[in-house]
Amino acid sequence: MELYYSFSVLIVLAALFSYANLRFLKLPGTIGIMIIAMLVSIAIRLLGDSYFPDDTKDMFQLFNSLDFNEILMGAMLNFLLFAGAMHVNILDLKNLRWTIATYATISVVLSAFIISVILYYIAPYFGIQIPYIYCLLFGTLISPTDPIVVLGILKQAKVPKIIETKITGESLFNDGVAVVMFAVVLQIATNPSFDADFSSVSKLFLMEAGGGILLGLLLGFTASNSMKKIDDYKVSALITLSIVMGGFLIAKELHISSPLAMVIAGLIIGNYGKKFAMSKTTQDYLNKFWELIDEVMNAILFLFIGFELLLIEDLMDQILLGIATIFIVLLSRTLSIVIPARTILRKNTFSKGSLIVLVWGGIRGGVSIALVLSMPNSEWKDLLLEITYIVVLFSIVIQGLTVGKVAHRVLKDESDEANKEEMEDYLNSSKL
Repeated sequence: MELYYSFSVLIVLAALFSYANLRFLKLPGTIGIMIIAMLVSIAIRLLGDSYFPDDTKDMFQLFNSLDFNEILMGAMLNFLLFAGAMHVNILDLKNLRWTIATYATISVVLSAFIISVILYYIAPYFGIQIPYIYCLLFGTLISPTDPIVVLGILKQAKVPKIIETKITGESLFNDGVAVVMFAVVLQIATNPSFDADFSSVSKLFLMEAGGGILLGLLLGFTASNSMKKIDDYKVSALITLSIVMGGFLIAKELHISSPLAMVIAGLIIGNYGKKFAMSKTTQDYLNKFWELIDEVMNAILFLFIGFELLLIEDLMDQILLGIATIFIVLLSRTLSIVIPARTILRKNTFSKGSLIVLVWGGIRGGVSIALVLSMPNSEWKDLLLEITYIVVLFSIVIQGLTVGKVAHRVLKDESDEANKEEMEDYLNSSKL
């Protein structure tokens, strides 16, 4: 009953906040829900004990009892990645495969180290000396763009297709790299006996990422071929549900990346499966089924992010360092995009406008909060949680609400030859 009670409360709150946002705020759904949840959290903190102490106690107990890391990384992320990947055209990703692969790997690593070095030298000016290993830990958890947030916001941002594909592709695949990096750095920080040599790290990454990709291929093609033999939308919906839920259990048992497995499986079912294994009727029902799951999960996720404010003892304690960290993260995002674009990807052309949109569209979200909450309790966990939450709030609210306007403004009158070549190359490759 405890689980049912908690889930019921979350659904009711998500429904109320969704209605209030649509009726009054009229913001993008997920962002509106998060802002309302934050305002309610602030009200509870300021007035709860005086005016409704019993309800306040119940609310604190509810969110303290929920394991945000397990709920997001262990359950919701798999549903949301699968749902998002199902609606991505694999040909778009193929045309930009080297760009996406570079941003999802090299850029994440580069960003983590840039953030860690700057934070290490900047933090003493705010009266605190953070050990470098914890600066690097923060760099690894805040560097990856959040696939859930990015997919949800880009639907409504109306950015150019080529840039949307780059950001979406990067966010879908960079979790594997980030989670492995985070796991290695966390072991170094908390386990002095851990031997983090190149061989062990490479083996861990290959097992996590390679195993996840292989599992995704197996699940995707098996499910598609099964649906081809029946072509029934009700059974097809059950099969896709079993792929996500059963696939997670298999990945957890084998210690491989379930997010990567869900992305690959979703891409296969959304492209190969829809083309060769489903009728138009089945496609239509399946699309609507997963769109509904996507909306419900996103509503609950952003509700979580807003109410996480209740778990932070004093957000204002490190507000200045948090604000400084926003600029550090934006600078690292800029360098991690521009440096590969001008070196590794020099054969591809990138206009100034497209680079600006790629930087501003690198939105952080629940994955970063989940990772920092997964840290064992220490004197640095609360500090990292505070500055992570500040960066995530800025990223979702400010970047999320303005990325469409920024894209429209910087690309509207762009006559840069590089941008023309980029668009022409992409369009020509799409026709092949």
